[in-house]
Amino acid sequence: MTDDTAQGERIAKVMARAGVASRRDAEKMILDGRVTVNGKPVKSPALDVLPSDKVTLDGKPIDEPQPARLWLYYKPVGLVTSAKDEKGRQTVFDTMPEGMPRVMSIGRLDLNSEGLLLLTNDGELKRQLELPSTGWLRKYRVRVNGRPNEATFDPLRRGVTIDGEDFLPMDITLDKQQGANAWLTVGLREGKNREIRRAMTEVGLTVNRLIRVSYGPFRLNKMKLGDVVEVKSRVLREQLGGLADGGDGAAEAGRDGGERRGPKRPAAGADRPRKPRSGGDRPERSGDRPYKPRTPRGEGDRPERSSGDRPYKPRAPRGEGDRPERSSGDRPHKPRTPRGEGDRPERSGDRPYKPRAPRGDGDRPERSSGDRPYKPRAPRGDGDRPERSGDRPYKPRAPRGEGDRGPRPGGAARRGPKPGRK
Repeated sequence: MTDDTAQGERIAKVMARAGVASRRDAEKMILDGRVTVNGKPVKSPALDVLPSDKVTLDGKPIDEPQPARLWLYYKPVGLVTSAKDEKGRQTVFDTMPEGMPRVMSIGRLDLNSEGLLLLTNDGELKRQLELPSTGWLRKYRVRVNGRPNEATFDPLRRGVTIDGEDFLPMDITLDKQQGANAWLTVGLREGKNREIRRAMTEVGLTVNRLIRVSYGPFRLNKMKLGDVVEVKSRVLREQLGGLADGGDGAAEAGRDGGERRGPKRPAAGADRPRKPRSGGDRPERSGDRPYKPRTPRGEGDRPERSSGDRPYKPRAPRGEGDRPERSSGDRPHKPRTPRGEGDRPERSGDRPYKPRAPRGDGDRPERSSGDRPYKPRAPRGDGDRPERSGDRPYKPRAPRGEGDRGPRPGGAARRGPKPGRK
């Protein structure tokens, strides 16, 4: 059945790679006598089989090993995470879209919990990701009834024992208080049954909503309830490394909170040895033109340009009050005429400059533009006002005495105090 010269695999692993079940469940099937190899019943899981061997389960041949695939599923509340339910409740596998192969869940979510659930067609991958040694961080958004503070969660951050079961330390952040409820972010690295609900009950809080938002490097992001999204094979290889190919390495995958990335690609030319650079020189370029060092520049001189046929022309020194001819253009420099006190040179236009006539005290010269002469304003005396330019003459206001008020100009006279009142 097996050849000593050939290398085989354990039968439980072959069944898990074929998507029949996890390795542990496959071992139970073997012990129950449901598996045969080349027509002979198998009584022990400690059996190596070759690709040429025919393995059957309940008389039906198992499928050929398929490449490992992974899906992200947004589980709604009210679905059971199991292949079959003894109470007849709907399971997550009853809601899978058409064309989905037989898949298994990686871990579980409670009936009243929602959020990210990983699905795979590879039983070996399922087993590896569920191992405690994988240590992937799983984050949850949790709503609890109560008004906790940071000190409330100190026992859970240190690790507690509930009903004789040890719980590893949890990463808990108090996000906000919303009425009678508080929202938390909880991070776990193990998957005990109803772990968060039991832990919150231990500190006097009741969980009324629980959403798993990430599992290792995989997140819900913008997924909606019931969505199923397959992880691309390239991303799967980067995140899982050898696990996607059935290799061992669970302890290496996602050890740092699931944020592990694949190995960095070597940069172009990384395998080419670098030529050491000595002080003051530069190695030859990779192209055809050799490196040409720059000519040292002395004080007050400049070397010829390396490109172009025109030699360098030094700038002529500029004296006080003069300016050299421009290096480009045919018009020579025209110095500015010095301006004396009280005079101004002729303008460049056709109209000559006309100086402004001096203004005397109380007079104003005729306007230079317009035909109406300047009319001085009549002086205003004390208490009088000139006639208005309209039709109604100016009416001066009557003087007021102390403590009295004259009649209103447009209304009745001001009423005095009523008789009998002081």
